[in-house]
Amino acid sequence: MKCNVCDREAVEKGFCELHKKAYESIVKKYDAWKKALEISWKEYLREIVKNPLTGEWAREVAEHLIKSGAKLDV
Repeated sequence: MKCNVCDREAVEKGFCELHKKAYESIVKKYDAWKKALEISWKEYLREIVKNPLTGEWAREVAEHLIKSGAKLDV
């Protein structure tokens, strides 16, 4: 099975190893953002995409999650 974002082999949750790590980082950091800004999951993902300091893999994962309408999966 291929990664939901790229052509690499998926290892977990539909992501390759690199995009899986980015996904885990996004999920892990959401709690802090939510407490500080009272921000929804979708708004948080949009902020990740807009932020010029966001890494490429995290941005790709956030864009994929927005497009697919994915809910927070913890």
